[in-house]
Amino acid sequence: MNEDEKKEFIADFTKADITRKLDMWYFAVEQEAIWEELLAEMSMIAQAANPKARVSEE
Repeated sequence: MNEDEKKEFIADFTKADITRKLDMWYFAVEQEAIWEELLAEMSMIAQAANPKARVSEE
């Protein structure tokens, strides 16, 4: 999602009724969970491919 899409999503969220706001909120939460899972899996794959290199968590 690029910056313009984010702005449009927030604008739509602001204008929406409560039912639609909840639907949009649940959608965003679901997307966050999907990306967290993908990032965790990507991290495990990267570490397995190069176990000597460590990713800094700073």
